[in-house]
Amino acid sequence: MDVYQEAVCYLESQHVPVEAETEVLEEDVFQEEAVSCLLSPLLPKSLDFPDTPTFSSPEEMLERRLVVLKGILESEEVYLRELEALLMPMKALRASAGTSQPVLSSRQVQTVFYQVPELRDMHQSFFSGLKARLSAHCQTEPGSGAEGEMSYAGFELMVGDLFLKMVNQIGLYGGFIENYEKAVEVVRKCTHSDPRFRTLAQSMMSSNGSDKTRTTYTFEALLYKPLDRVTKTTLVLRDLLNTTPMEHGDYTFLQEALRLSRSFLSGVNESSQCKREVTLSHGMRRQLMRDGFVVDVSEGERSLRHLFLYTDLLLCTRFKQATRGKQDQYRFCWYVPLAGLKLHWIADQERSLDTNLRLHTIRTKMHLLRQQLQQHAKGSKGLALAARSRKKMEQLELMLLTHSPVYTLELHSPSCKSHTLLLSSLYELEEWREAIHKLTTDNIETVPPDLLTLTSACVKLRMTQQPPLHSTNTVENEESLCGTLSVAIHSACGLQQPACVYVCVEVDGYEFYDKQAQTHSSVHSLNPHWDQLESKTLNKRWRRQTLHLGQVEVTLSLKYCPHLLKPPSSTAQQQPVFCIPIETVAQQEGVLVPHVVRCCVDEVERRGMGEVGIYRISGTTSDIAMLKTAFNSNLREAVTRLRSAEVNAVTGVLKLYFRELPQPLIPTEMFQSLARMLDIQDINSRLVSMLSLLHSCPDPNRHTFLYLLHHLQRVSEKQDVNRMSLQNLATVFGPSLIRPPVVGLGQDGPTVDISQEVVVQVQVVLCYLQCNNLPEAQTSLPHDTDPEDETTHM
Repeated sequence: MDVYQEAVCYLESQHVPVEAETEVLEEDVFQEEAVSCLLSPLLPKSLDFPDTPTFSSPEEMLERRLVVLKGILESEEVYLRELEALLMPMKALRASAGTSQPVLSSRQVQTVFYQVPELRDMHQSFFSGLKARLSAHCQTEPGSGAEGEMSYAGFELMVGDLFLKMVNQIGLYGGFIENYEKAVEVVRKCTHSDPRFRTLAQSMMSSNGSDKTRTTYTFEALLYKPLDRVTKTTLVLRDLLNTTPMEHGDYTFLQEALRLSRSFLSGVNESSQCKREVTLSHGMRRQLMRDGFVVDVSEGERSLRHLFLYTDLLLCTRFKQATRGKQDQYRFCWYVPLAGLKLHWIADQERSLDTNLRLHTIRTKMHLLRQQLQQHAKGSKGLALAARSRKKMEQLELMLLTHSPVYTLELHSPSCKSHTLLLSSLYELEEWREAIHKLTTDNIETVPPDLLTLTSACVKLRMTQQPPLHSTNTVENEESLCGTLSVAIHSACGLQQPACVYVCVEVDGYEFYDKQAQTHSSVHSLNPHWDQLESKTLNKRWRRQTLHLGQVEVTLSLKYCPHLLKPPSSTAQQQPVFCIPIETVAQQEGVLVPHVVRCCVDEVERRGMGEVGIYRISGTTSDIAMLKTAFNSNLREAVTRLRSAEVNAVTGVLKLYFRELPQPLIPTEMFQSLARMLDIQDINSRLVSMLSLLHSCPDPNRHTFLYLLHHLQRVSEKQDVNRMSLQNLATVFGPSLIRPPVVGLGQDGPTVDISQEVVVQVQVVLCYLQCNNLPEAQTSLPHDTDPEDETTHM
């Protein structure tokens, strides 16, 4: 007998009348409040929705459905304002954490606001999508006199995919709930101990929309809002499903969303009991720490698997999605204890040509299917065709998820068993590696698990509900971005020790487009510079930003170019750089000094400044040819090979680059003017004239020349060791950098005697090298912000 029945029996025994209680589902913990939040405040009367639809016609159901949807939209708007109010002080608190008198420490800030930005983003996306579709529906809704068209109009309003997408991300609430007590504890402790935080925590403000009034909350009250919200999810979905006709296209989506929501809430309610089922001898409970979908490689075959990380073991399962009316299931694949587990990861791997071709084929098919889905969405018919296309889309995306990951995490247990996992994201690889490594360093003892019980509990414990598929989005949100995001990486600072590092940029989006790009590895430095991301063209209208990644600050520039959805293109080959005009190379790389020049100079300054005869002694022809081929095909591979190449091969490829330029670095039309300036007796006047003439060079030529001159001056400072004076360096580089005009091409002025050409080439370079006030070279293009680019598109 439950508590309610006991209470009824007691009241009846005391002759107190008791009204009959209607049946209420277990999830209806805030039934009255939940129903009221679904209704528009503009309605004079509230509506009472029964548990099962009792409407006399589909038209009436669709009218009620529209009321429910408008209520959900209003409720979402209020909830978003509350989340924004909760997040309002986060930036200031995080900034103060780095000062001598922080309000909260960095760890406390992370604890208090854990998962809140992600919840805000999830609900903002849902709210925007729902608002756009309701607005579009209301604009095309027939008047009250067209009752015969109401059913048709109501059936066209499709929102089920939005609810399913939101519920597929509801696992975010799992992390928030797990962390909630710690967050409240920090808030209460700091409220009592710090007057500054107490003032903040007791006067949090949230606007009330268009009426411009504001509501005051306490910090703790706002922290409770997500808990309150997630308990109402099932109620919202149930009421929407009850007002949706079974033949409506949304019905299946909403059924699945309701099932997932109930499963999540059930898992939250029972997870604490499940986690206490096994207690290790040193007092630690077996708890689920992290889960997600990865690719498991066994005997050369790839399989998409759901991985569960517990406090003492790693469990790999096969996810079997439920058919209608049934529950999701997990099948056991393997498990490894964390005690003694060794990790090995590979973060720099390239796909084979065959794999790239296969992925390109899959992406092209997905693009065509997506176009078909958009066409079906515009018409009133074709629901069956749309369902089939969506199913094919899902299968193709699962194939893409299985075959695209390249980042490897290898697990080696003391029992000599090994497993290889592949992940599609460097960020995800680091998250898994860090989570596993942290547990393996805690001297974990493994209690042999009941595999059947443990695998069965995965449905209730899981924080990740479904594989990260985008194919459920049948049409794009009107506010979503469609275009190309260009990213230029400049520099970083804040490293604790010198290192060779690179930056990997990852973005969200549809899986059949490029999601990431990576810079080349920097020179060993505390303050690395890259100047720009590979294969991205820098033009105008860029927005410069500084990102704070822990203690490291990364400076970059962004530009978003909107355009219509285009078919996926195969991976483009890098354009060659040798034997190409320097202006062309600089434009395609988006810099003023080509990468080949900067990379070679950096490598020489790293380990070649003390080499006797540097730049005078050439490397082997085969090594120079190998480096030239690498720079023409793959910059990252070239930088890697440059690190291990003999230093004279590095100087050889730099000299070869200048020698093979179609036009010399100093344009040929300047040769005669420079030759005449050598006759100026006053050294200062001569240098002023030569520097003035240099300004007439194209920007890439001028800045590359200045960049090289500064480098050669630094080389000559070590001439006591390397035996390379300014005269020697000018002799080596003069003929490559300055060339006389070709006879017969209509050059103005008298020609220089051929016997004097080499003398002029060497003397001109020597004069520039002897200048003590050379202008500084600029290696990358300036990134000015246009007025129309005040907003950074992400």
